[in-house]
Amino acid sequence: MPNPPVPFPLKVLRGNPGKRPMKPEPQPQQLPDVPDPPPFITGYAADEWWRTAPELHRLGLLTRIDVPALAAYCHAFGQWRMAAESLAKMQANDPIMNGLIIKTKYGDATAVARTRLAAGGFAPPSPGKFDGLFG
Repeated sequence: MPNPPVPFPLKVLRGNPGKRPMKPEPQPQQLPDVPDPPPFITGYAADEWWRTAPELHRLGLLTRIDVPALAAYCHAFGQWRMAAESLAKMQANDPIMNGLIIKTKYGDATAVARTRLAAGGFAPPSPGKFDGLFG
């Protein structure tokens, strides 16, 4: 299997032992300023954008191509923060189970999947068309 191509910056760092001319690869255009977040980035997601984007821009790692990936990360971060806060509220209101089981309006903590179990155990599976072919 052939070796993958070496990125140009890595070639420069390693030096040029063959002394052949090195042609730089095309690079994405650097943004002149830190871009504003897309309109759907709000709340915690926007906070994370303004915490992360300036540093990436300063390091030259935030190009036009990177903005959608950063937006996706910030959106996921915002969703995680909201979920974590919701779970913390549930935990604070439930000192016994710490919010790990959601109770019905009657205070029951039964799993819905249990209602699908048949009484009397499980029946063995019926033989399949290919049973007995191997072994």
